Amino acid sequence: MPHLPTDEILAAYEKAGGNEIESGKFDHPESSAALAANAFGFFITGTHELPRFSVGSNMQPFHEVRLEAQMRFPWSGGRHPWLDAVAVSRDSLVGIESKRFEPFRDTKKASFSGAYWRDVWGDNLVGYQAMRDGLKAGEIKFKYLDAAQLVKHAFGLRTQANKCGLIPYLLYLYAEPAAYPNGRLIAAADHAAHREEIRQFAAAVKGDEVGFMSMSYDELLTAWE
Repeated sequence: MPHLPTDEILAAYEKAGGNEIESGKFDHPESSAALAANAFGFFITGTHELPRFSVGSNMQPFHEVRLEAQMRFPWSGGRHPWLDAVAVSRDSLVGIESKRFEPFRDTKKASFSGAYWRDVWGDNLVGYQAMRDGLKAGEIKFKYLDAAQLVKHAFGLRTQANKCGLIPYLLYLYAEPAAYPNGRLIAAADHAAHREEIRQFAAAVKGDEVGFMSMSYDELLTAWE
């Protein structure tokens, strides 16, 4: 959109993993990255303060917003997760995972390397670790929610927040498009089932060190309004 700091946004994606720009994925009409860039790119220069929204029990003012932020695990080498955006307040680190069409088009595969079972996550990620174990064993399955990705993000957020002395939160931010760009409809029942899987995941990790939150883009924009 023309009011956005285009150069800074493109620089953020060019530095990140995923090759969004050169691959052409960013320009695809179904791009989730483009949606996140249009929503949060306005704030990355620090010129405009991100509108407050509820984190935990508080309405937080955020002093820093970044697009495409890597959350490194407590080891070198290997792959480390990238979040679509992060927002930083005085005491909180909020990692934002943005979804658009992905819940309705991708086959969800729970893939974890052995590194995820290293004894480095502390004692307050019991729910996320149980989710990891259940997904790996095939005892927990989701059709719409990429729960394995969320677990990996939570582990990375926990590591990064501990380094910075901040409280970690994972925000699952999702659009609810009525149809694909080609006109193919997405059933209301699919949206309802997606929301139910979000609820189930939230219940499973409730009380863990990484607070899990979810919000639709409609809800976010209404709150900003």
